[in-house]
Amino acid sequence: QVQLVESGGGLVQAGGSLRLSCAASGQTFSRYAVGWFRQAPGKEREFVAAIDWSGSGTFYGHSVNGRFTISRDNAKNLLYLQMNSLNPEDTAVYYCAARNGPYGASLDVDYDYWGQGTQVTVSS
Repeated sequence: QVQLVESGGGLVQAGGSLRLSCAASGQTFSRYAVGWFRQAPGKEREFVAAIDWSGSGTFYGHSVNGRFTISRDNAKNLLYLQMNSLNPEDTAVYYCAARNGPYGASLDVDYDYWGQGTQVTVSS
């Protein structure tokens, strides 16, 4: 079992950057693949990015590919999402999630553990 806590959300102007962090509990963070999802009001949860448990493999949702970068530091039990070139469509609550196994996934149902989310608001 792993507990996840997101941080780093806030208000940023369009075109700006923001880095989100997700702190994972325990000594077993490297045993989980992890990812980021987001959910805007009235919309379904959307896949953002995922990374395998070694940190060597990543993939992204089409709407953020080329702008966002997911990374992890297993020694510090931290997951990051670097967000660049933000636009108002990126406004959402961002969640980190973890799943048992080595590889990330793009479906929220494939994840076992979720953080509470952190709000990102991009002003125009």
